[in-house]
Amino acid sequence: MISTKTTQQTLCDYGKAVIEIEARVVINLKDKIDQHFAKACERLLACEGRIILTGVGKSGHIARKLAATFASTGTPAFFVHAAEASHGDLGMVTRKDVVIALSHSGETNEILHMLPLIKRFNLPLISLTSNPYSTLAKASDIHLNIHAEEEACPLGLAPTSSTTATLVMGDALAITLLQARGFTSDDFALYHPGGRLGRRLLLSVEDVMRISNAIPTVKEDALLSQALIEMTQKNLGMTAIVDDQNRLKGIYTDGDLRRTLNKNIAINTTCVAEVMTKSPKTITKDKLAMEALHLMETYKITSLTVVCPLSQTLEGIIHMHDLLTAGLT
Repeated sequence: MISTKTTQQTLCDYGKAVIEIEARVVINLKDKIDQHFAKACERLLACEGRIILTGVGKSGHIARKLAATFASTGTPAFFVHAAEASHGDLGMVTRKDVVIALSHSGETNEILHMLPLIKRFNLPLISLTSNPYSTLAKASDIHLNIHAEEEACPLGLAPTSSTTATLVMGDALAITLLQARGFTSDDFALYHPGGRLGRRLLLSVEDVMRISNAIPTVKEDALLSQALIEMTQKNLGMTAIVDDQNRLKGIYTDGDLRRTLNKNIAINTTCVAEVMTKSPKTITKDKLAMEALHLMETYKITSLTVVCPLSQTLEGIIHMHDLLTAGLT
């Protein structure tokens, strides 16, 4: 009887072998990035319509994922199932589009049935197959060879390494187009307004900062005891110190309080301006909230004052808790 430890080790060995095989296949794809890849990118960059990705079976799943990747990185694209294409779905295709067909063998019947319609529309056809001599490869304007030397499946039956190679080659196309277009993180955020990604890229300091009465503030001539009351009431562990024109002069924090107590300073007779932190870290409300988070993490602080860049008047406070609530960390 095989021991539990040996059985677990064997299972891990199987898993590692799969990863090693697929990793080798992916690395070898670099040799297939050649003039055909460059021509495919040029054709896609010149496309005035959409990128139509098609396939069936496992290749269809990969095509659907790649369509989403192209679309989210600035290249309009959608998936058309090859089996449905000849039953009306090709009505979604315009004469300005480019077709990318995925087929491991290059002999998938459903895709081959699309060829007359693709040629009638005079659509550029880019194919990704493992056989450059296949019917689909020969009918294509541009063929990209995604041949995998070995499937991770020990039976050589389940498409594993070959689908991984197809996915990676498609990702290479999409990200190359992104870079060629100068697609930025701001552009990316426009396509991802929801969820954590959108919040990280779109949320500004103004969206999350505390304003008006929620800002803990005292004047320069306030006693230290008054500053402590303001800190307690607003519950941010700090207070801003401002002049009569509401210009920021400094801050007083929990850390400053500990240092004050160590010096035995009288809180009822000392002005907060005497013990405050001058020239604190600040940010403007037009900056991204992610920039505020970066500053807080860099300087190991939990809050930032938000000031007008010209007048240095206090406009808000942004606290680490606000960023946590917004889902930025």
